[in-house]
Amino acid sequence: MGVRANGVTSPENIRNVVLVGSSGSGKTTLVEALALATGAVNRAGRVEDGTSLSDYDEIEQRKHRSVQLSVVPVRWHGVKINLLDTPGYADFVGELRAGLRAADAALFVVSAADGVEGVGGATRALWEECASVGMPRAIVLTHLDTARADFEELRRTCQALLGGASAENVLALHLPVYGPAGADGHRPATGLMELLEQRVADYSGGERTWIDPAPADRSLADQARERLIEGIIAESEDETLMDRYVGGEPIELATLVTDLERAVARGSFHPVLFAAPAAADRRHGLGTLELLDLITAGFPGPAEHAVPARRLADGSTAITLRCDPAADLAAEVVRTSSDPYVGRVSLVRVFSGTLRADDTVHICGHGAGAEHGDDERIGGLTAPFGREQRPMSEAVAGDIAYVTKLGHARTGDTLSATGDPLLIDPWPMPEPLLPTAIRAHGKTDEDKLPQGLARLVAEDPALRVENNERTHQLVLWSLGEAQRDVALERLRSRFGVEVDVEETRVPLRETFAEKAGGRGRHVKQSGGHGQYAVCEIRVEPLTEGSGIEFVDKVIGGAVPRQFITSVEKGVRAQAERGVSSDNPLVDVRVTLLDGKAHSVDSSDAAFQTAGALALRDAAAGSRMALLEPIALVEVRVPDEHLGAALTDLSVRRARILGTEPADPGRTLIRAKVPESELVRYATELRSLTHGVAQFTREYLRHDPMPAQLAEKVRDRSPAARA
Repeated sequence: MGVRANGVTSPENIRNVVLVGSSGSGKTTLVEALALATGAVNRAGRVEDGTSLSDYDEIEQRKHRSVQLSVVPVRWHGVKINLLDTPGYADFVGELRAGLRAADAALFVVSAADGVEGVGGATRALWEECASVGMPRAIVLTHLDTARADFEELRRTCQALLGGASAENVLALHLPVYGPAGADGHRPATGLMELLEQRVADYSGGERTWIDPAPADRSLADQARERLIEGIIAESEDETLMDRYVGGEPIELATLVTDLERAVARGSFHPVLFAAPAAADRRHGLGTLELLDLITAGFPGPAEHAVPARRLADGSTAITLRCDPAADLAAEVVRTSSDPYVGRVSLVRVFSGTLRADDTVHICGHGAGAEHGDDERIGGLTAPFGREQRPMSEAVAGDIAYVTKLGHARTGDTLSATGDPLLIDPWPMPEPLLPTAIRAHGKTDEDKLPQGLARLVAEDPALRVENNERTHQLVLWSLGEAQRDVALERLRSRFGVEVDVEETRVPLRETFAEKAGGRGRHVKQSGGHGQYAVCEIRVEPLTEGSGIEFVDKVIGGAVPRQFITSVEKGVRAQAERGVSSDNPLVDVRVTLLDGKAHSVDSSDAAFQTAGALALRDAAAGSRMALLEPIALVEVRVPDEHLGAALTDLSVRRARILGTEPADPGRTLIRAKVPESELVRYATELRSLTHGVAQFTREYLRHDPMPAQLAEKVRDRSPAARA
């Protein structure tokens, strides 16, 4: 089979499987159980005490939950299975997308104890995302031994929510068999009734043994077996199979198994399996061996995963990468992290060619530096295994490895041969929509903050840093509070940067709501040359987007020509600072009507000051309008939460533009919402809809703020206090 000590020589012997599911569904525990069943570890760790294979980050150990992608390779029947464990919390969807990018198939892990909530809208949205790229999927129901577990209800829920119109292709391959009730009345799951083979895999002794089913178990499984066979036949490439089955002809077991594996591999049939971890003194957890068999026999290898890319040397020609170790190198950095001892570490999925230790590769990226190119020599090449890093000499097409010393590589970048650069098309990433204003805690932190933030964003593309020129704030944009808190904690623990969080401000503006006149008089005498300048102006509002327009209508040289531009400079400088608040003045025409000058004491500086005073004087006697930014917001919300979402938007002073059906069971809401009402909307919408709604925002324009709110803003402004 060609398996080496530190890797594999053929993509046929590799399976890349990502485990996805909500927080607490049991993904990490399942990875531990599979590692134990294959002999990759001698004992399973625990998420609760921070000893699991996936919990190798100090933040994960402290919080007892996954916050980043981890890879655990195991071997089963000569096949290397890279298990990619993803965080279940919605804030860390960037890590989840990295797992999807590196994988060729997905296991949706759902807790039977959580009932219908375990397969809510977030899981359904992810299911649909995998379906859009043709990724094969299976469902694993966990926590079978909990008192609340109702596997039959949950299986039906999975079929209805995830199967949709094709619910017949989401079917169980086996059913749990329960032992006698204990003193508390609870019946533990002891085995699995194999529906096709009609035998029981008994796990009660800690190892899988085969026994004949009890009559009661057989009768319960007959109907499920019939549905399963019909579902398999419906996906068969043999069009005569259904007629033969309906006509009463028995279908050979080997034919059913072969058709099942083919349907799973092409993503048209989604089996439901059951799994539970082994007891502390046992090796095989219930369902672990069946799951490993499905992965190796039913899930596709890397060669069946088509990845689009572009060849840059001849004008960005589109190509499809071949999963061939002998082809040109094309690999993608699916995530990056920082190690205190070795520096930046890149997790790389090799899609084509072979990546070798000490190779020189070309790095190409997306975004602002799109198609940038650097040649770098990679350092060590290691196989990830939880906290451990095992040296590798090479990683062939289809495999996953860690690469060190790629100083310029960021998540999403492509590694290719130096003479023929390639760029792999990016996987879409969600837009971070939760802003948090931060500032350095001290002078030392201020010096280190830019570099620390740059490294955070390089590691996690779901983060964004903005230096807002209007509010003079440094804003960290994230997907939610949990991701933000982890990012700030990493700033402190990894990069030694302490930051303080402050109130996030939105960039307001102000304008005149009516015509006004103002007079600026700047006269001072303190010995020698004094300062003398007087000017009179008229201010009138203009349409949005007009900016500041300055008009000279001085008659008779009351203001000498050389000082006209001085008045304009003063007006524009004061407009930038604001007149009734500390927000810039926009969309007005300022007309210079008259003034006075002194032959000795007038100067450029004096008339600049007079121009500024005239504008402030006009504002003091006029009705001013404070303008706030308005965003066009689109919210995709499940129908059952539509009323709550609309009510919440109305409280946020939203103007609803309309609603329309979106995806099945969802409604799209379009609304204009003040940006000040959206500062925490990402978090509050998630709480309101249990994490299943999504929204986008786009700046539209600035509109007048309600008078009572505008007064509160002005009362807090430095200009008002002055």
